Amino acid sequence: MAEKRPTALITGASSGIGAVFAREYASRGHDLVIAARRTDRLDALAAEITAAHDVSVRVIASDLSVAGAAQKLATAVGKTPIDVLVNNSGWGHIGAFAGEDLDGMANEINVNIVSLTQLTRLFVAPMLERGHGTIINIASTAAYQPVPNMSVYAATKAYVLSFTEGLWGELQGTGVTALAVSPGGTATEFFEVAGGRPMGASLMTPTQVVATSMSAIDAKSPAPSVIVGAANRVMAMAGRFVPRRTLISVAKRLM
Repeated sequence: MAEKRPTALITGASSGIGAVFAREYASRGHDLVIAARRTDRLDALAAEITAAHDVSVRVIASDLSVAGAAQKLATAVGKTPIDVLVNNSGWGHIGAFAGEDLDGMANEINVNIVSLTQLTRLFVAPMLERGHGTIINIASTAAYQPVPNMSVYAATKAYVLSFTEGLWGELQGTGVTALAVSPGGTATEFFEVAGGRPMGASLMTPTQVVATSMSAIDAKSPAPSVIVGAANRVMAMAGRFVPRRTLISVAKRLM
């Protein structure tokens, strides 16, 4: 009897970083469950992947901004054991906080914090029972300092970083690991949706983000978090030694 292939569940898989994670895990022999709102794109990705790799791909429509979406997605996954969870769904808005739309702000928090946390809870328990598993939560370099005109987004990503690193500590010795990945500006649809782009920013590619993530996961002793890009690592670490007033002023000029 053939050995069952591991399965990776990837949210926000319709484009960008999520789609590249899907291709990467398929190339490693994982069956996939890919979730996002735009099922037409998921269907196209599934067709591409199954043509290139001997894996199965399930497509699930999921809007993680809606209350109860995490449980609904877990129910749709059903009894399929999830060996890898990539919480990639996320979005933000660029603009003054005083002008934020209340519903949009709630949706941002639901996607970036609530659904991510609930999905992690729903799938980490079975992973612990089986004694193995990987959780990858996509944070951001915005997690390392306040960002004026993206105040809510930066705060949600600071949560993702702190939550995932704390979870990493809880999981030591269990066979399950958690990793927070913090990319800088990445060439995805994020800024188109958010309504802007950082001034003077040189955007990295989704492939770079995924390659750094996989190197961290494949390490003999995986770290709790990784920052993508040497310059981003320097800037994030420098923030520990720069006065907060200065740090916030610099971040404001870049947005």
